[in-house]
Amino acid sequence: MKLNHVFFLFLFTVLLIAAGCKKDLLHFSKVQKIDSHTTEDRLTRSIFINDTLGYVIGGQRFINCIILTTKDGGYTYSLSTYPDAGKCLYGITVSPSGTIYTVGFDGKLLSSLNGSNWMYKQMDYLPFNDIVFPDAQHGIGIGGVSFESGFRFYIDSSGNKLKYDSLAYQLNRIKMADSHTGYICGYGIVQKTSNGGQTWDILNVTNDNFTGLDVHSPTDIWICGYAGSIYHSTDAGKSWKQLRDGNNINVPNFHLYDIYFQNDDINGWAVGENGIVLHTDDGGHHWMEYDNFTHDALRSITPCPNGDLMVAGDNGALYRLALQ
Repeated sequence: MKLNHVFFLFLFTVLLIAAGCKKDLLHFSKVQKIDSHTTEDRLTRSIFINDTLGYVIGGQRFINCIILTTKDGGYTYSLSTYPDAGKCLYGITVSPSGTIYTVGFDGKLLSSLNGSNWMYKQMDYLPFNDIVFPDAQHGIGIGGVSFESGFRFYIDSSGNKLKYDSLAYQLNRIKMADSHTGYICGYGIVQKTSNGGQTWDILNVTNDNFTGLDVHSPTDIWICGYAGSIYHSTDAGKSWKQLRDGNNINVPNFHLYDIYFQNDDINGWAVGENGIVLHTDDGGHHWMEYDNFTHDALRSITPCPNGDLMVAGDNGALYRLALQ
């Protein structure tokens, strides 16, 4: 009898936990699969230039690079390949001059003045992950390989090298809040510049391979990591609030790649491996999981011009998510 009592108590606890988890399962009002014209390429980043024009970049690391272009706000895309570059693209940005730059593995750089004609430039053969232009004449590319090596690579508007900083750790994402203030996240590290990238300070936040970065202002920053951690700073990185501890064994194990918050800092989303999409509606204190619409890793989340979300990832995964 005692054994039966223990068994039923255990069963009741499991059902109670399952029921509690079920309450947190969310549903998008509409999930639209966008034709990316590929089922083999990894889609790494997406960006919108204005209400109609946008791009998705990617490819296969050692084989090819692709650029998807939309002219209708992200409902349809056309695919272009660039054999001269021939390696996967990982970062894309728009300089203050309006020139679009995208950078990839082995130092491949493509730039365009109009988004139609892309010029190819071979930089140093380095594993680039991202790029920004603090001003029209100066760009900063970053990259590396886990905890083995990393770099900051400074270029002019034509892609010519100006300076190179060698580091002992990989850098993943870089974003500027304005021409002076910017942030980099990487393997166990977050850095800040207050002088347009001339020098960088290490901030007091660690314990994850930080893969996602959302910068709202010079003082307001969100980051997420591969171990599943999420942090927020409202004082330019002087202090951080840990809103999800990916190293806590009592928290579901999610590998996260990107994060996006609306400007109210209340509603936010994070995406990652196995098609995971998380959402918070209370500033990151409580995270809820959406129904899986794919099992492909999702590596990028971007707001569409109309307020929908565009997520992109492995095997050509490209989805438009309607929030209402």
